[in-house]
Amino acid sequence: MIIHLLKHRALSPICFLLILMTSTLSCRHQQAAHQTENDSVQFTKMDSIRADSLEFRRKHHYTENYNFQVISDSLPLQVQIPEEAINNMPLDTFYVTKDELLVVADIRILPADSIDSVWIQLARNNSDFGWVHEKQMLASVVPDDSISQFIYFFSNKHLLIFLIMFVVVILAYGLRKMFSDRAHVVHFKDIATFYPTMLCITVACAATIFTSIQMFVPEQWQEFYYHPSLNPFSHHWPMALFIASVWMIIIMIIATIDDCLRHLSMGEAIPYMFGVAALCALNYVIFTFTTSFYLGYLLLALYICWAVYRYLFKTRSKYICGNCGKQIKTKGKCPYCGVINE
Repeated sequence: MIIHLLKHRALSPICFLLILMTSTLSCRHQQAAHQTENDSVQFTKMDSIRADSLEFRRKHHYTENYNFQVISDSLPLQVQIPEEAINNMPLDTFYVTKDELLVVADIRILPADSIDSVWIQLARNNSDFGWVHEKQMLASVVPDDSISQFIYFFSNKHLLIFLIMFVVVILAYGLRKMFSDRAHVVHFKDIATFYPTMLCITVACAATIFTSIQMFVPEQWQEFYYHPSLNPFSHHWPMALFIASVWMIIIMIIATIDDCLRHLSMGEAIPYMFGVAALCALNYVIFTFTTSFYLGYLLLALYICWAVYRYLFKTRSKYICGNCGKQIKTKGKCPYCGVINE
């Protein structure tokens, strides 16, 4: 039919244009379809890689380009790819030393590895790259963040032993002072301010919340360890409550020091504040340990009730001296200026 139409000279240019446009459009359509198919395959691969990276980030709380600092004396890194180590091939190894900074360059999952299926490639600089098992790496590094490093230091078992020794020595000294010359001791012969009591209660609550997070939602603590933030509103409610309690402890420490210096002389304030610090350390040890056996929740409720009772009925000053303005517990002779208050 097309050949028949071309015999008519008037219609031949029109037919030629139609044939040309049709063939051009059909060619472009095939090219576009082929390109779309290639782009779809490429995007699928990229989405798969991104999904694997996000899944690793969710489970391990770090991913590529994350920074670590070496805390062990040395960390061996192998130059060859992990497959060569699995197949027992000769390996070249170099060592990174303490305090060196490393960045995660690549991550490989090798299910055939019986020791550890996760391999991490670390970069010391632009030229030194090496592979190591994740378990071996995590035992030798700490996140390159001051908060994370403080958490690591504070959770160190040597520090816990030091805290216990500190508590025993200070409590022994405090009890001796209390029974010898009736020195001021928090909860027993306390000063007329609620801040020391509140500080001890807050530390006990923070220790209980900390252990509860470790028991019930440990992934939140791991996320905070690798990506710390002191903003309580940037975390889920258990971690937000713990961060808020840490801020509360800092505020209570400042208020306690200020009130101690107003109520006591410097010679009396220093041993009193050491006693408060020892009791806070004791609360941390006791409630961290007992909460792991669920006993800490009952002890915390009893401790709060007892501490508040001691302050309200044994420590709180109900009156103010009409002469010197000092707080006094009962009417009668003021222990500061000697004036009789009726």
